[in-house]
Amino acid sequence: MISFIVMVQLLTQLVFLLVICNYSIATDTLNPNQSLQDGQILVSAKATFALGFFSTGGSSKNRYVGIWYNKLRPEGQKTIVWVANRRSPLSATNGSLVLNDNGTLTISSMMFLPMPSVTLSNPVAQLLDDGNFVIRDANSSEFAWQSFDYPTDTLLSGMKLGWDLRTGLNRNLTAWRSYDDPSPGSYVLSMDLEVIPQVNLWSGSTKKWRSGPWNGTMYSNIETQPSINGIVISGPVSNKDDVYHMYNTSGTNIVTRMTVDQSGMFKDSVWIESTGMWNTFLYYPKRECWEYSRCGANSVCDPDAWPICRCLPGYKSKTPQEWPLADASSGCERLTALDCKNMSDGFMTITIAALPETSNAIIYPNISLNECSAKCLKNCSCTAYATANISGVGIGCVIWVSELIDMRMTSNPTQDVFFRLAAADLASISSKSSKKSQFKSMALIIIFSTVALIFLMLFFCWRRKRMTHKAFITYHQLEKDIRGNDELELTQLQWSTLMEATNNFAETNILGKGGFGLVYKGKLAEGREVAVKRLSKNSTQGVDEFKNEVTFIAKLQHRSLVRLLGYCIQRDEKLLVYEYMPNGSLDALLFDKEKGMHLDWQTRFHIIVAIARGLLYLHQDSRLRIIHRDLKASNILLDIEMNPKISDFGLARNFGEHETITKTRKVVGTYGYMAPEYALDGVFSVKSDVFSFGVLILEIISGQRNRVVLSQPNLYLLGNAWSLWNEGKVLDLLDPLIGNLFSVSQVMRCVNIGLLCVQEKAEDRPIMSSVVIMLGNDDAPLAMPKAPGFKGIFSTKHDSASDHAHLYTLNNITLTEHTGR
Repeated sequence: MISFIVMVQLLTQLVFLLVICNYSIATDTLNPNQSLQDGQILVSAKATFALGFFSTGGSSKNRYVGIWYNKLRPEGQKTIVWVANRRSPLSATNGSLVLNDNGTLTISSMMFLPMPSVTLSNPVAQLLDDGNFVIRDANSSEFAWQSFDYPTDTLLSGMKLGWDLRTGLNRNLTAWRSYDDPSPGSYVLSMDLEVIPQVNLWSGSTKKWRSGPWNGTMYSNIETQPSINGIVISGPVSNKDDVYHMYNTSGTNIVTRMTVDQSGMFKDSVWIESTGMWNTFLYYPKRECWEYSRCGANSVCDPDAWPICRCLPGYKSKTPQEWPLADASSGCERLTALDCKNMSDGFMTITIAALPETSNAIIYPNISLNECSAKCLKNCSCTAYATANISGVGIGCVIWVSELIDMRMTSNPTQDVFFRLAAADLASISSKSSKKSQFKSMALIIIFSTVALIFLMLFFCWRRKRMTHKAFITYHQLEKDIRGNDELELTQLQWSTLMEATNNFAETNILGKGGFGLVYKGKLAEGREVAVKRLSKNSTQGVDEFKNEVTFIAKLQHRSLVRLLGYCIQRDEKLLVYEYMPNGSLDALLFDKEKGMHLDWQTRFHIIVAIARGLLYLHQDSRLRIIHRDLKASNILLDIEMNPKISDFGLARNFGEHETITKTRKVVGTYGYMAPEYALDGVFSVKSDVFSFGVLILEIISGQRNRVVLSQPNLYLLGNAWSLWNEGKVLDLLDPLIGNLFSVSQVMRCVNIGLLCVQEKAEDRPIMSSVVIMLGNDDAPLAMPKAPGFKGIFSTKHDSASDHAHLYTLNNITLTEHTGR
């Protein structure tokens, strides 16, 4: 018995030793001519980091040498922070990493990075606990080579992002090509050697974002300073040897990293021990105004205004016909040329978030603003000047000798820029300001006049009484119409019931809002959860739309349509009660980089097919023949199992049995989803909904709204999809958040169907019965699509002087009026 136990113990130890031999060499150091075989790892002294061979997810068999967090593994996955041979992967699992006796590293006899230029007498390679892999002489602490000088897509604490001016080494972050391909992608985050050093994000040779100058506390184009104690952000260090950015968390238990991902976004993340996940606490670019030079030269981007771009005072748009189409890239030009000869020009102040682009600026150290102003006036090329440091101490002033680029507003702007204007423009601006002030004074006098006040009060009382009486008659008739419709099996709920269900319409119960008003979550007495849509008194959804919503949804029953449970009319209050959708609207998940990760390919494909079947029911299989007219991502609701439900029938139209096409003088809906014939001429049919569905397919596949594509500024999403289709790069359209778990043939088929649905001519688009067959049958033949409608920047022209159209290019702008031929 004892011998048997001893034998088991010996076998257990033998198995343990074999595992150790296969997966680790139990050290943090490689000695000369010692090899690290595929399957073995180096582990840093405190087991913080590991180095070894790895493969990415999916079907890739390529092998790479990299460094990853040894202990921190969200959902069991390695978090790779450095890749040695990202350009030259191995195709087999028999590779080895060798430290040669001259102090150089090779992977299977290949040199993968520049190695030490000096020969070491007794070299060692060591993985340190900060994630740095170094080569040094065994008798020295100085590094002859380090991985920190060759970062990939991750910046760790203590790493430098920037230049070594002595050697010309540029340490920058380059994103992976895709989630499972670590080869260099198109996005690069680097510290540029400009007049005032700053961090820039590039896509190829195109600048996508810049940090702005350091203001003594943080980079001025980053609105929020990280609030995590223990993170020390070092501004740009600039001296004769180095120009770099760095952060430090040494001496703390905080684990952070900065990464650049495949979508062109860089993130600062911190490891949360309690959740076992990385939490992003800072990311850029965030919104449209963070895009580099979003509004062109001599203009300011304000994310909280519409339109978001506006020219500086004294300037006008170079291409005013393109600004309503959300294309302000051409920028602005002066109303009046500068007068350098007579020095009659002056300056006007604008307060913005950060200094304009400083690559073509000039720095004057240690001079006052008055001296700076004088220098600018003497320089005929000078367009503006400002202090070079917001705190008022430091390097003096900066002047610009070119157009002003990349200016952005925030809710709390802090940087004053003094831009140069001709005397005539300054006088005109001053005159307008004076007239405006006089007008305000006159208005105040009139408003506070006793006679005017009495008159306004009497008029208001009379008007209100009249409107109340009119509203009572209108809503009384509406209630009578709904109650008198015997076909409607719909419950009329009491106002008190809905007040109790929503806790008196408490703000904490608000699910969302739109032009119609607010939607509240409620709970009826029997415990059923509902969504209560309360139309505001100023709602864009009027009596006819309310009647549409009640009539159509109550008569339609399909698993892909939202269910209307009841309604309430209380004087001028109109309320609709729907089944509650726990996962909210599709757009809230689809266009959010965090929530979008819950939408894998199978879920997206299921949503596409279910919406198609719902539309087929509306167009063909229901007892009514309905055209929705406002199909979009925000009108698709998701239940607890991610089943989609088409909602909001306020704009829907009922077609007669033999009616195929009709025309309206009032175009309503959401631009970006409208078919060309409807947006331009007011003509709509079932093919109008097919176009909207095609847009929706491409948005679901790409995770992008149908707006201008950043990498293709002349193309909308439809145009970008069409371009990728013709170039044979359809998979480049796929949302990176999907990862690699998808069917290539299924994605190709869906893009093909989406492009068929958005073809410019209505007669070329398929009907929904054909779409459902094509989605559900992999053997169903697919036609080659023709060019889509609204694929890029366009303008609207009509031959007749009486024709007039209002068109806007952003998805969330509603077209409310159209006068066609």
